[in-house]
Amino acid sequence: MRAEIIAVGSEMLTPDRVDTNSLFITDRLNTIGIDVIAKSVAADDRGLLGGQLRLALTRADVIVFTGGLGPTSDDVTREAVADALGVPLDEDPLTIERLERRFARRGVPMPAINRRQALVPRGAEVIVNEYGTAPGLLFERGGTVIALLPGPPREMKPMFEGLVRGRLAGLTGGWGIFRRVLKTTGRPESQIEEVVQPIYARWASAPAPIQTTILATPGQIELHLAVCAANDAEARVVLDAATGEIAGALGPTLFATDTRRLEEVVGDMLRERTLWIATAESCTGGLLASRLTDVPGSSAYVERGVVCYSNRAKTELLGVPDAMLREHGAVSEPVARAMACGIRERAGTDLGVAITGIAGPSGGTPAKPVGTVVVALAWAGAERVRTLWFPGDREPVKFHASQAALDMVRRHLLKADG
Repeated sequence: MRAEIIAVGSEMLTPDRVDTNSLFITDRLNTIGIDVIAKSVAADDRGLLGGQLRLALTRADVIVFTGGLGPTSDDVTREAVADALGVPLDEDPLTIERLERRFARRGVPMPAINRRQALVPRGAEVIVNEYGTAPGLLFERGGTVIALLPGPPREMKPMFEGLVRGRLAGLTGGWGIFRRVLKTTGRPESQIEEVVQPIYARWASAPAPIQTTILATPGQIELHLAVCAANDAEARVVLDAATGEIAGALGPTLFATDTRRLEEVVGDMLRERTLWIATAESCTGGLLASRLTDVPGSSAYVERGVVCYSNRAKTELLGVPDAMLREHGAVSEPVARAMACGIRERAGTDLGVAITGIAGPSGGTPAKPVGTVVVALAWAGAERVRTLWFPGDREPVKFHASQAALDMVRRHLLKADG
């Protein structure tokens, strides 16, 4: 079955507000096997909302509105739905009673404006709101279930939970949609797609088809897998097999098959091997150390981090020779290697990782343009160094540089394991 969510509120079309209700609703619908095919945010406009409903009726089995059920003149969801369905609004006496009792408990008379919240499109079922004044509304038209829910999450969530457990659960025979996210780094989206697309094609015609989506996010490419199954155990069998097939095709490019971020994966690897790491950062200004120490329990493997932004700091704190800086420049493989070795020796750790680069917007040259980054890793008796280039302004360059450093550590540990 397919669902559409329409979040109502002109304020959510401004930079200051974000629709979060649809995320909760999508998650709960997926657990009972209903796939969300469209989400939209609409202004408090009666004609616009009516049009949204008419369109949704052509493609969805379940339509969920959130917001626009308050008492003020800009709350027009009830009226818009009634217009689109061609039914009148009737005042519900029981809702009036509940509203009056609610205000009486607070020791104040009910404002006349709240009577608008008792208007019900003819044929709709009223859903009692235990946490606010706006009741929900539920009805069916042509086999489609339409739910009107209040906007405040504190009111919407328990109301929708009741619908999921009750009316909606029976629509799909107890099935659910189960998802898994596979995360890769170090290769562009096109290369990942080229490798996995033939696998996707086979899955589409399998007895239990797997829906797939590829998504580019900062520093990584994600593969989203979804399967419809009767229960979690059945879904896990299908998704485990699919994950194994993808892992075999992508190799070490794949770094997680769960919700962990790259810094968590690296942290777990360091902890399991009882290894200590220290960082030396120039252009990233401590971002790598920050990401590592964002992980709870990182004190078990992070010894220290040094921000050595200037050439003087590189020499005084890490022992990078002045002559090397003059000859090669701060953004160079010899300097990055010396930084990694210097922090490792001074910290007495198993690993030392270093980053130097040009984050921009100035400082670039034809030989070393803005976005040039050098990452190095040192361990007992050896080092590894890479020169990379990342597009964008300072923030993405710094993030990609820290991602590359984390991935260098991860790949080294995998290789060290044999």
